[in-house]
Amino acid sequence: MRLSAILLTFSLAAGAVSAQQAETLADIRQDLSVLYVELQRLRTELSTTGSSGMTVGGNTIDRVNTIEAALQALTSKAEEMEHRIGRIVEDGTNRIGDMEFRLCEIEPGCDIGALGSTPRLGGGSAPVAGATAPAAPVPTPATDTPLPATGGGELAMSEETDFRRAQEALAKSDFRGAADLFAAFRQTYPGSPLEAAAQLGQGRALEGADDTRGAARAYLDSYSGYPQSEVAPEALFRLGRALGKLGSVQEACVTLSEVAARYPGAAVVPEAQGEMAALGCQ
Repeated sequence: MRLSAILLTFSLAAGAVSAQQAETLADIRQDLSVLYVELQRLRTELSTTGSSGMTVGGNTIDRVNTIEAALQALTSKAEEMEHRIGRIVEDGTNRIGDMEFRLCEIEPGCDIGALGSTPRLGGGSAPVAGATAPAAPVPTPATDTPLPATGGGELAMSEETDFRRAQEALAKSDFRGAADLFAAFRQTYPGSPLEAAAQLGQGRALEGADDTRGAARAYLDSYSGYPQSEVAPEALFRLGRALGKLGSVQEACVTLSEVAARYPGAAVVPEAQGEMAALGCQ
């Protein structure tokens, strides 16, 4: 296939799915290490030092005042510790819930809908935000851009929020900011159901920032890595147009012709044909 040869010679090869899964497992191991360190820190704080250093003496009023001040200090410390433990438990439970989703996505035959609620870290029945499956809706930045199809994949907590934030920056023509946000999204959520759309969005942002070569790489990553995704036709069209801007007219013509050949019903087919006419493709 001439298109494949063009993509290889352009040196824009996409990463393999196995690498995405390896990154996901590495993230899971890192999260487990963080949880272990936090639990060890809590155990250390719960251990006594062997001496409180507190003495109660003097007359009755002095003793009462000393005891009252000590009780107030202890109450304050207890409330602070309760707050810290609550945050650690909530964060730990949410992390475990996210890890369960990630592992289920990797494991063949795993039914995400059957995961149920994540048990609260350390036991207890108090509710923990975001620890159930599927994840509860979270507030998202205001944007008129619809979320791309995920192909049935589940989104981790805050995943949709971060993606919409990048979309919003792109809609406001904050191209450099949008490119950074999409890059951060891909690093934070490797193997996400929105990976192809994030690569496309990153390419659009780079193109808006006049980084045509970087945009072409992002479009190729999106198309070649996910040729059956909802955004694949647009990624292929934008790749062909970027090749034309880079002066590779023959390669651009071949790439643009593949849009109609591979995705005959796609909305970008007329745009691809118009770009071919502008380039003088035969």
